[in-house]
Amino acid sequence: MELQESKQSNIPVLSLKGRFDAHEIGAVRDWIAKQLEHGQAKLLVDLADVNFIDSSALSILVQGLKHCREKGGDLLLCSFQPPVKVIFELTRLDKAFHIFANEQEALN
Repeated sequence: MELQESKQSNIPVLSLKGRFDAHEIGAVRDWIAKQLEHGQAKLLVDLADVNFIDSSALSILVQGLKHCREKGGDLLLCSFQPPVKVIFELTRLDKAFHIFANEQEALN
């Protein structure tokens, strides 16, 4: 999996590409922790190029959401491919997260 960091409208954005699974969760967990340490509690994870997500990756996102909300922020998600969207719907996590069609909608 590839990770690309950026900042849009003063919101840290992490764009992921490839399979988001147990082998890749450390980098995402570390990115979220680093942003929170720097006082950034509103984060965006762009999943436009993620074609697979497993339960450990979902767990990291849920933990990140919890930590962001504890700091008064939120962990936003955007740009789901159909297989990822189905997983979020089946696990009902689509009700827990604010999910947007694309990065621009999320930033607005």
